[in-house]
Amino acid sequence: MFKIYELYQKDVYVYILANKNNSVLYVGVTNNIQRRILEHKDRVNKGFTYRYNVDKLVYYEVHGYINDAILREKRIKKWNRKWKEQLIEEHNKEWIDLSLEW
Repeated sequence: MFKIYELYQKDVYVYILANKNNSVLYVGVTNNIQRRILEHKDRVNKGFTYRYNVDKLVYYEVHGYINDAILREKRIKKWNRKWKEQLIEEHNKEWIDLSLEW
């Protein structure tokens, strides 16, 4: 069953992280991208990104509603690696860490 989390508009981000050599990808969703990326870089949570040293922000997109962002995140997670790479390279051909601008 699909849950309705919020009925009002708010910026929500779907993002893709990579490790140093771009061999591992992680797809996530957050309502505060700067805070969340900092948590990944500081290795706050001992999950997947911690184990595989995934903390380089290579792609993100903004959604107005949490439900849209969650749906998009789930869809991207199901994509094969090639599709994810194509999405990243459409916007960030060099795979630079986009959070370095902050």
